[in-house]
Amino acid sequence: MIIYNETIIVEETTHQEWLTWIQQTHIPKVMETGLFTSFRILTVLDSPNEGVTYCIQYDAENMDNVGTYYNNHHPDIQAAHQQKFENKFVMFSTLMQEV
Repeated sequence: MIIYNETIIVEETTHQEWLTWIQQTHIPKVMETGLFTSFRILTVLDSPNEGVTYCIQYDAENMDNVGTYYNNHHPDIQAAHQQKFENKFVMFSTLMQEV
């Protein structure tokens, strides 16, 4: 299994609005692609960063699914995220493999 992880640091004053939007809009759009089998939202309890740090992890059966998502869906989905919360978050992505 491949885990596509998005780590997002959200401004404290925006994080509740952001979390609601992520749960109701962003994640459903990602899951509608059919390329991931499940997801989870985590919050980082001991983050050294200012703001609130979240991780959203999407499980994919293989790297082809992640590549298809990244090439065909990611740009539009992330553009909507950026437009909605411009200058209110910092994000980076990582890929992991279950051992």
